[in-house]
Amino acid sequence: MDILKKQISSKEEITVQAPGRINIIGEHTDYNDGFVLPAAIDRRLTVTMRRNNTPATANVLDRKRQKSFSFDLRNFTPLDKGWHNYVMGVVHELLKLGVEISGFDAEFEGDVPIGSGMSSSAALECSFAVALNELFGLNLGKWDLIKASQMAEHNFVGIKCGIMDQFASVMGKKDQVMLLDCRSLHFDYFPFELGAHKLLLLNTNVSHSLASSEYNTRRSECEEGVAVLEKIYPEITNLRDVTTGQIVASLDKLPEHIFRRCHHVVSENKRVLDATKALLDGDKKALGELMYESHFSLQNDYEVSCPELDFLVRQTIEKDYVLGSRMMGGGFGGCTINILEKGRVEEFLEEVSKNYRQAFGVDLTPIEVAIEDGAKSIC
Repeated sequence: MDILKKQISSKEEITVQAPGRINIIGEHTDYNDGFVLPAAIDRRLTVTMRRNNTPATANVLDRKRQKSFSFDLRNFTPLDKGWHNYVMGVVHELLKLGVEISGFDAEFEGDVPIGSGMSSSAALECSFAVALNELFGLNLGKWDLIKASQMAEHNFVGIKCGIMDQFASVMGKKDQVMLLDCRSLHFDYFPFELGAHKLLLLNTNVSHSLASSEYNTRRSECEEGVAVLEKIYPEITNLRDVTTGQIVASLDKLPEHIFRRCHHVVSENKRVLDATKALLDGDKKALGELMYESHFSLQNDYEVSCPELDFLVRQTIEKDYVLGSRMMGGGFGGCTINILEKGRVEEFLEEVSKNYRQAFGVDLTPIEVAIEDGAKSIC
């Protein structure tokens, strides 16, 4: 072990890649201690990091946009906004664990579209966390890195996200989706075999300004619902504990919009577990139907969809070669995730792209993805 530590800490440069993620089903359940079904994808952020022989100067470059910034590891605080906070947030959380990090230079670039719902932010956080861990021989475990990346968003970015995105970026496995229990952090891998069908994302190329503020609002609304429900059902501590029967029986005890928020989370947790059964049974039709149910719940109960996402989902409903479609991610823009026959992709895109352009004056971007491994050093 001592020899291994010496080898790790002697590194002068390292390159790490961390993927974005998709989520088959299970939206806005992670911060309610619920279940999610994500996977890492073949869209990645890559960071090259090297020691710069200074005590505490960190220099960071975004190669794609040719933007850079520097900060002092001994004294830094969040900026008003921007990608800088994701980087500094990770460093901040790692330093809180008592590790030692000296000056470094880092350059990053990637192909995870920003604002797409594929969690480019988690890819950025996790790539930096893994690179710092390996470059400086911090000997932190994967869960330490996942939690540090999550808390970077809480404390430096100001988004009270759940743990799903960072988990998927680090723990992903090729051709496998992961059922994660966000309370116990227990997870299982499930083969994701679509046969004659494939995954296709449709990026709306819109990002409505409500996304960040409404995310935190939804979390607060869920907490408000729990505060009422636990007075009726003392055994519950989170929406994870609430049954369908209990939430329906509480209709007249909750403000109408709070009931709908809670109803989404309770029903979505059940859909995730039903989806894993569909995967085990090889029932792709059932999986697709659950995806549609998820979208309409996100649209009507949780109210985090938008006209562009709803339009794209409606375009698929009458097409028998599309098994399922739904919005993916936090909402108010980003992508829909679709499962459709491989041989009909070109036909599908020609029609839907034309209709979307006519409806909104914006071109959508199709993104074919494959399920790949999680974060790792590549040199």
